[in-house]
Amino acid sequence: MSYVTEFPAAEPQEAVAHFLRRLSVETDCADVHHALVNQQQDFVLLHVVGKAEQFARRHVPGAIHLPWSQMSAERMAQWPADTLFVVYCAGPHCNGADRAALKLARLGRPVKIMLGGITGWEDENFAFAGEWAAVAG
Repeated sequence: MSYVTEFPAAEPQEAVAHFLRRLSVETDCADVHHALVNQQQDFVLLHVVGKAEQFARRHVPGAIHLPWSQMSAERMAQWPADTLFVVYCAGPHCNGADRAALKLARLGRPVKIMLGGITGWEDENFAFAGEWAAVAG
């Protein structure tokens, strides 16, 4: 018996419920990229960490810089209540997207995390917006 099979797999119905829950709060770089390039952006993409200068140098195209620490009911009121927010941070080593998602959910806002963040976007070889992107192009 391997470590893989040491614990039996979940029943299919339980697996369906589990993965539906995960997909209800997560998306990935490929899905966000697909929405952007196919002009299907039905969400607001938020870059939720760092300083404005860092954001200006390199960010996911179409993103708005709004650090999680600056999110408030008043600030978020500029978007309709049913707006879906997709949040991302530096990458798997960063918990800024988790903090932002928690804050938005506590404010009653629909939210998903873009898994991988900047690191995942780079790993997929997707283009960045910003000064570094202009220099690299």
